[in-house]
Amino acid sequence: MVLPLFPLQSIFFPGETVPLHIFEERYKQLIHDCRSEAITFGIPVYINDGLAYGTEVQLVEVVTTYEGGEMDVTCVARQVFKVLTFENQLNGKLYAGGRVQFLENVNDADNTMRKEVLSKIEELYHLMEVPFTPIPIDKFHSFVLAHKMGLSMQQEYELLLMTKESDRLAYIRGHLLATIAVLKEVDRTKRAIALNGHFKNFDPLDFEGLEITGQ
Repeated sequence: MVLPLFPLQSIFFPGETVPLHIFEERYKQLIHDCRSEAITFGIPVYINDGLAYGTEVQLVEVVTTYEGGEMDVTCVARQVFKVLTFENQLNGKLYAGGRVQFLENVNDADNTMRKEVLSKIEELYHLMEVPFTPIPIDKFHSFVLAHKMGLSMQQEYELLLMTKESDRLAYIRGHLLATIAVLKEVDRTKRAIALNGHFKNFDPLDFEGLEITGQ
C-alpha cells in the first residue's frame, strides 16, 4: 500500500489523539487532500538516523486555520507499519510518500496480566506523588499510558514494534519493576540523608554471652 508520509521525530501509538501544527506548504497540501479525498497518511518515526516504522493516522478535525494558511489539526493514530520504500515527493504532490506494510496486531493478553501491569503503574504514580485516575480493566491496554510511565524514546519505539499485546505488557512490566525499585531506593536514601545529624534512638544490645570473633 502507498501512503503519504509525514516523518516526525515522535512516536504515536494506535488509538491516541495526534495534535499537529501544519505550516509547511507540502503538509498544507496533504491536509487538503485528506479532507477532499478522505485519505490517511503515515507518520514514520525518525530515529537512529533513519525511517523504518511508523503509524498510520486519520484526520479528524481542522481545529484552527490561520490567516497565512497554517492549521492546527487533530488526527487519530491507527495501525503500525513498516516502511518499504520512500519518495521525497509522490507523483504530482509536494509531500513525501512510500509503500508500507502494516504489522499484524495480536491481542493475546489476559486480564491477569493487565491487572498486574495496571497495579504497577498505580504504584509508580504513588511513589512519584502524581495523581492516578483509575482505569477500568476492560479499557486498559499497553498503549493507554505508554507516554506516561517514564519510557525513553528508544523504549517507546521498541514497544511500538511489538505485535503481541502479551509481549508489550511484559516489556512494560519489566520497565515498571526496574523503575519502582530505583525510586524505592532513592526514597530510602532520602530518608537516610534526612536523619543525618539528628539524634537517634538505638536499641541497646544484650552483651550477655558475647563472644569475641576474628581471633
